Amino acid sequence: MQTQGVASEKANRVASVANYRGGGGAAVPHFVIRARKKWQVFNWREFVEYRDLLYFLVLRDVTVLYKQTVLGLAWAILTPFFSMVVFSVIFGKLAKLPSEGIPYPVFSYAALLPWTYFSQSLIRSTESLIQNTAIFTKIYYPRLFIPLVPVLSKLVDLGIAFLLFIVLMIYYHVTPTRHVVFVPVLIALMIATTAGLGMWLSALAIQYRDIKHAMTFATQILMYAAPVVWPVSLVPAQFRLWYGLYPMVGVIEGFRSAFIGKNPMPWDLIGVGAISAAIVLISGALYFKRTERIFADVA
Repeated sequence: MQTQGVASEKANRVASVANYRGGGGAAVPHFVIRARKKWQVFNWREFVEYRDLLYFLVLRDVTVLYKQTVLGLAWAILTPFFSMVVFSVIFGKLAKLPSEGIPYPVFSYAALLPWTYFSQSLIRSTESLIQNTAIFTKIYYPRLFIPLVPVLSKLVDLGIAFLLFIVLMIYYHVTPTRHVVFVPVLIALMIATTAGLGMWLSALAIQYRDIKHAMTFATQILMYAAPVVWPVSLVPAQFRLWYGLYPMVGVIEGFRSAFIGKNPMPWDLIGVGAISAAIVLISGALYFKRTERIFADVA
């Protein structure tokens, strides 16, 4: 009886292997590998197939950042809050920079909301390939996920920091304008700018490690180049559109106009910034896709 049982088990195994190889009318699992299109910027089908992985990578990025911290997610509020306090004292009280008739804490915090997101996600996106070398050199998944994960995960911090902004608006009796409906457009422009620069800088940083060390200094320069502590009305009219090529200018002024501004929506700055953001995003994706074949070699 035992011999018959062993023989029967072997027969079942042989039948299973035959079915897997195409016997018994069973479908044969297979993969078709095709050459990528030369000028394909995003492989949307691959993004859809790996969407669950992208979700868990973003979730991991959020949880790991605040894991084993005393204040936890409160750090998302404290960073722009202390910057607002310093700016209000130095630039609002001492330097007496104009704030267009708006209380300076609200004026500066409206700019710090998008700027803090932009600077922090850009730094983390730049370092993303270096920090994830142990993963992407062992398994395959869309490499574009790596610089995009910080860009998406930092949206959680943006939402949390916005809660303090609501408190400030209530305290200073500031009401949003009708332009608040355009905030999703501004957020999309901000994400596109950050993602494009993140793809450029992450691909460069894994080859030239100087990029990583220069980011702290570079973000400080970019902050003072943006109208964070001063209004864009100080820029001469003949240079306004040229200044708008910096996409964060339109985003910051758009936030102020949407929530606290007495000025109309700066569609000229937003339009010019959208063009430059699109160029940065597409060129960044193309450069990333072109150089990703050497990432494992130079990591």
